[in-house]
Amino acid sequence: MTSEYERLATLNKAYLWHPFTQMKEYNSSSPLIIERGEGVMLYDVQGRAYYDGFSSVWLNVHGHNVPELNLAITEQLGKVAHSTLLGMANVPAIELAEKLVEITPPGLNKVFYSDSGATGVEIAIKMAFQYWHNKGFRNKTTFITMDQAYHGDTIGAVSVGAIPLFHEVFRPMLFPSLTIPYPYPYRYGGDGMEAMDATLTALRYLLETRADEIAALIVEPIVQGAGGIIVMPRDCLRQMAELCREYGVLFIADEVATGFGRTGAMFACDLEGVSPDLMVMGKGLTGGYLPVAATLATDEIYNAFYADYEEQKTFFHGHSFTGNPLGCAVALASLKLMEERDMVEGVKVKASFVEQKLAALKDRPHVGEIRQQGLMIGIELVRDKASQVPYDWAERVGVRTSLRARELGMLTRPLGNAIVFIPPLASSIAELDEMTDILAESILYVTEKEGAVG
Repeated sequence: MTSEYERLATLNKAYLWHPFTQMKEYNSSSPLIIERGEGVMLYDVQGRAYYDGFSSVWLNVHGHNVPELNLAITEQLGKVAHSTLLGMANVPAIELAEKLVEITPPGLNKVFYSDSGATGVEIAIKMAFQYWHNKGFRNKTTFITMDQAYHGDTIGAVSVGAIPLFHEVFRPMLFPSLTIPYPYPYRYGGDGMEAMDATLTALRYLLETRADEIAALIVEPIVQGAGGIIVMPRDCLRQMAELCREYGVLFIADEVATGFGRTGAMFACDLEGVSPDLMVMGKGLTGGYLPVAATLATDEIYNAFYADYEEQKTFFHGHSFTGNPLGCAVALASLKLMEERDMVEGVKVKASFVEQKLAALKDRPHVGEIRQQGLMIGIELVRDKASQVPYDWAERVGVRTSLRARELGMLTRPLGNAIVFIPPLASSIAELDEMTDILAESILYVTEKEGAVG
């Protein structure tokens, strides 16, 4: 008799196409099939339990199956599941917009909803472009991005992305962007000031020579996510924002991964007192429950679209599920829980504990660097510590380490040879203790016991 797992595994192989997954390889393995979640644990259909060590791709805040969030959805479900925002409004969307303006950096007073971080970025790019168009600056059509940037997978978001492995194949479809280096101290011999200077010098040069054609700079503030959890040197973000303001270029902060307490502040921009012209958020916005994103804009940008009907300055953009009441209701409940439980302050305490626990890995021969900001941690594994020579991609060191962690009871997903640890913010110290033990054991097993090639 076929087991339930075998039935689902067969259907999975027959019908599902998974994101960021080579299906030939995936279909030759035994798939992990999640059935339910409770707290920071996920359970598969065979009853095995796993710590959610990457917050279900960086978005879970309070854990899974949270009573308060479940209740918010069911109460809203008893009223209305969806109502469009095209020329109409709904209660949760209005109340959430008010709350987002309250908690974001000063000046961001208008909220435009979408359904994912990528669509939120797409909106920010189009807003920036049309802002200058509506103001009469028709030449300001170019964007600056940062090397190894990731802003999502829609065409506009990919156009301001800069990870060749993900983006290069689509190059003929994309609009060109200007690229400056993201400050990566480890690859500058550990010199944070030198890395920051390279970034600021490149940005200043572009602004001095081409500001009249540049609409905006888009940045993953403080932490560059998919590029390897790269942490900016202190004060770099603030100086970048000031340069943009000096030269009349809009500053877009992509806070999709970094927002909602993940970095030890409500938003990464708060760490340096930066108020962007446009801010994109998603992932943790609903506590990881439902697909809602938002792009916040200043009054200055909003007012460039505020005109008589016949002027045709309307922002002609929208999504079917924009401002979905279920999503907005659970987002409000999530933010309320964050406040009641003082989660942002809690992240600082937990981050300190994680830093101390992982410190023992710093001297291991294949741990090049441990990068951390709040509860965003990336551990870069290298073939040779002294020379910083990386492992070859084909050796799959990051993948093998994550698979070992899975065997030991924790789920995560690597970024090349960087091991990612991004636990739910609600994780207790005891849970973080166990998760970091699994993380360390997995790294040592693959890099020192198995060797470079398994």
